[in-house]
Amino acid sequence: MASTTARSLADMLRQRVKATPDREAYLYPTDPGWGRLTWREVGERVRALACGLRALGLQNEQRCALLAATSLDWVLCDFAIMSAAGATTTIYPSNTPDETAFILKDANCQVVFVENEEQFHKVARRRGELPELKAIVLMRGRVDEPLAMTLDQLADEGRTWDAAHPGEFERVVESVTPESLATLVYTSGTTGRPKGVELPHDCWLYEAEAIDALGILTPEDLQYLWLPLSHIFGKVLEAAQIHIGFPTAVDGRVDKMVDNLGEVKPTFVAAVPRVFEKVQNKVVLTAQEAGGAKHKIFEWAFGVGREVSRLRQNGQEPRGVLSLKHAIADRLVFSKLRDRFGGRIRYFVSGSAPLSREVAEFFHAAGLQILEGYGLTETSAATCVNRPEKYRFGTVGPALPGMEIRIAPEDGEVLVRGRGVMRGYHGLPEQTRETLDPDGWFHTGDIGQLEDGLLRITDRKKDLIKTSGGKYVAPQMIESRLKAVCPYINQALVFGNARNYCVALMTLDEEATRKWLAHRGSPAAEAALAEIARDTDVRGLLQGFVDQVNGTLASFETIKKFDVLPADFTTDAGELTASLKVKRRVVEDKYRKELDALYA
Repeated sequence: MASTTARSLADMLRQRVKATPDREAYLYPTDPGWGRLTWREVGERVRALACGLRALGLQNEQRCALLAATSLDWVLCDFAIMSAAGATTTIYPSNTPDETAFILKDANCQVVFVENEEQFHKVARRRGELPELKAIVLMRGRVDEPLAMTLDQLADEGRTWDAAHPGEFERVVESVTPESLATLVYTSGTTGRPKGVELPHDCWLYEAEAIDALGILTPEDLQYLWLPLSHIFGKVLEAAQIHIGFPTAVDGRVDKMVDNLGEVKPTFVAAVPRVFEKVQNKVVLTAQEAGGAKHKIFEWAFGVGREVSRLRQNGQEPRGVLSLKHAIADRLVFSKLRDRFGGRIRYFVSGSAPLSREVAEFFHAAGLQILEGYGLTETSAATCVNRPEKYRFGTVGPALPGMEIRIAPEDGEVLVRGRGVMRGYHGLPEQTRETLDPDGWFHTGDIGQLEDGLLRITDRKKDLIKTSGGKYVAPQMIESRLKAVCPYINQALVFGNARNYCVALMTLDEEATRKWLAHRGSPAAEAALAEIARDTDVRGLLQGFVDQVNGTLASFETIKKFDVLPADFTTDAGELTASLKVKRRVVEDKYRKELDALYA
């Protein structure tokens, strides 16, 4: 693995600007069309903002928070914090005021960058608890209140400071070492208060080098970035881009994704499994609604595509009649699907949660490869990833160069060691010792197995179900299968710990379910969602998909009964974390009555 000469991400950015100043770095949405920045322009903006932070008194490794959705400004502010020798703390815009105040106080943040006035007031109302806070910087809008300043005002102050302190910016960048703190990212906190994960610059230098060493990305690629940059999955893509030098189109608006992909025409996109599940379900339902010959052609094409997919998974190519049929299927069906993503996708990357084999094979059949990867906040996101030439659906691929993986013999827990592993939890030495052993192995809490060097994750250690019959069940695997095969399920949770069989709680994809009812001429199509959840036809529909999944499971894993809830799990109700992970214990406690009824 080729090593970078950079000492920090700030130094790496400086080297990128010097090496390719006039190459395109970022695309960002404007009205109309897309604006563009070269690396030189990125360097100029970052320098002004970084100097503005030093003018405010920011010192090395002091934290600055970003409380905003994904945007070009988010990226530039992150680069500026690290170029000012500070450390970035990330907060989801969906975090509550209490959660936001906890992170700002625990991280002892000096400056907070906020997206708009709404996020400004979320912080400003709690400033009495934050005595160290020097400024709240608005990316958009203006507020006439103490501590408030705009991004432009910060940049103007930075240019004034830079002119008055010649050479100081360079000295600050050079003062940042590989061991300096770069990022303090807080975990989702599904079982309690979030923990601050300390990631020094060397973690990100390693990730950038390792991704480059895979050879799957080049300066000629074009990334479309929509992932929440508050999450570690989005953050690692920043580091890779600086090192490799490919341009990125940035827009965190999920509702604009389909239109943007058609306009931008990226070569790769990273996403979470739920995005792929929704795309598959939408495509299948659209074909079903078309009916007649169109639906038959669709079914025939995907039958051919799956046959070709099986061959390619074994390193073979279709020949003869199958090759001819595949060319026809591609022209009639698959090429149209690829065009919806811009027509240039070389592959997708999936992470953050398990991707079902069924979804991966559906996309592969259409000529769209999803490279599933694996990692945690504590391992700087990228730990394993499938390669275009070495992949196996259902696994997360081999370890990145320089990372070590082993499976604990006593319980099957996945252990990770390497430069990407955190230095510890902020202010929590005891919890650090519990997960990071003296030999440097990080205990992930995931259960898995190695197959020919490829890692397969079966479930979270704390989420495993042990039935009253003593059998262990991995609920996430069953849940992902349910959502993959059934376009009418939005969320599913499997329970059964200390019980004699497994049950599930589900929520509905409202749009798809209403369309199904309307197609049948059912008056329930116009009913409230809570009434639809109780509809006997809808439950019969879901039962068919449950039976389909049960047919792939061992008898002790099968879902014997299920209930349909009247609404989705939400962050506002406390059932989801800010990163949209389900708080199983909260859901189990909240719906105890419904669960008990399934065992009555």
